[in-house]
Amino acid sequence: MSFARYPSLDKAVVYITGGASGIGEAMVRAFAEQGARVGFVDMADGPAQALVTELSAKGATVRFAHADLRDIDQLKGAFAELEAALGPAGVLVNNAARDDRHGWAEVTPEFFDERFATNLRHMFFAIQAVAPAMIAAGKGSIINIGSNSWFEAAAGLPVYATAKSAAHGLTRSFARELGPHRIRVNAIVPGWIMTERQKQLWATPEALAKQRARQCLPDLVDPVYVARMALFLASDDSAMCTANNYMVEAGSI
Repeated sequence: MSFARYPSLDKAVVYITGGASGIGEAMVRAFAEQGARVGFVDMADGPAQALVTELSAKGATVRFAHADLRDIDQLKGAFAELEAALGPAGVLVNNAARDDRHGWAEVTPEFFDERFATNLRHMFFAIQAVAPAMIAAGKGSIINIGSNSWFEAAAGLPVYATAKSAAHGLTRSFARELGPHRIRVNAIVPGWIMTERQKQLWATPEALAKQRARQCLPDLVDPVYVARMALFLASDDSAMCTANNYMVEAGSI
């Protein structure tokens, strides 16, 4: 397939959370290919360093900062490290999340709070950390990765779905807060994306057949297509797009 190139992303400074694997890795690769200066945060040091080494060898400008995003002080420290290396973010992609399966009857208050810290809380504080520099620049793009799990009333992950539904409220609220500074805030809504983790844990032949039947398009969705939507929303091409959800799920119903 032939993909678009966005001149406005050349030399743009992009921060991505959860960039060492899955959708986040696809985003790091996609932005690096556009000539952006990419900084990403993760807690998986090995895969993160391998990705930096690979892309740097190809001439890309990519940096990694370690952080457990459940710890907001670590998040702020990682962003400060990226800013020192690359400059302030013009684009933020709040990607990091984990969709571990769980039954509602076994959920404890401690598990609930930890899942919200994993899937939602860091998004707010990541925006809080980068927004002042975007305000000073008079522009910026913030992209939150949501989920269609709550749209579809999916079973087996109620706390995750609750947190992800809140990400869409966060998106619209910050779009209003930051819009006067020409900072755009949008959400990407992935369907079932065929990351290696999904393939290893849940992509049985039966589950895949059921998913294909749910989709309008027959092909399963690879991470690259979520990354391509992120490129559009980060670029000047989407200058009048904010406070909205952009579905990448092959028409799943």
